[in-house]
Amino acid sequence: MAAAQKKQLLKIIILGDSGVGKTSLMNQYVAKKFDNRYKATIGADFLTKDITDPVTSDPVTLQLWDTAGQERFQSLGSAFYRGADACVLVFDITVQDTFAHLTSWMEEFAIQAGKKPYVLIGNKSDLESKRQVTQKTAKQWASNENVSYFETSAKDNSGVELAFQTIADMALKQKPRIEEAPSLPGLKPIDMSKKKPAKQDDKCPC
Repeated sequence: MAAAQKKQLLKIIILGDSGVGKTSLMNQYVAKKFDNRYKATIGADFLTKDITDPVTSDPVTLQLWDTAGQERFQSLGSAFYRGADACVLVFDITVQDTFAHLTSWMEEFAIQAGKKPYVLIGNKSDLESKRQVTQKTAKQWASNENVSYFETSAKDNSGVELAFQTIADMALKQKPRIEEAPSLPGLKPIDMSKKKPAKQDDKCPC
């Protein structure tokens, strides 16, 4: 019987202001569905998606956390950030303020989770006529922060797969793989197939 494959787990946090489309992006990537009706996320929620490690071909489970964008819920964040492997920053290209708040979200993640990979998503590219944040401005911010930038439409499923696959690949490169557990120095492996000879002791009657 073949041994079961070991599965890697990646926890990815999706951050951004309320209404930028974090939940829609997550639902589109995981379930290929989009709902026009807006419902604010309360606290945090997560979905999982199974992918394959492009290097080892081992199975990987992505745990995507959609945290609430409202300021009154930000204090709930510490428990949800714990153990995060990467971050997806999201803004709405039609709302300038959501772009202006990116630095605060990035700093919040760094405080809670430490130095981890990021990608930046400008969502709602299907609303080009209402754009307030130019591609040039967003790309310049991303370049300054050394992060990759993607424009997406959760509604049209444009650019979503590539953005999430990129952050998953980045997180996998940063995280030690299961089989790469460090060995303890100075210890030699024990060959259990060799039997230790019985010790002779004339004083023992047994």
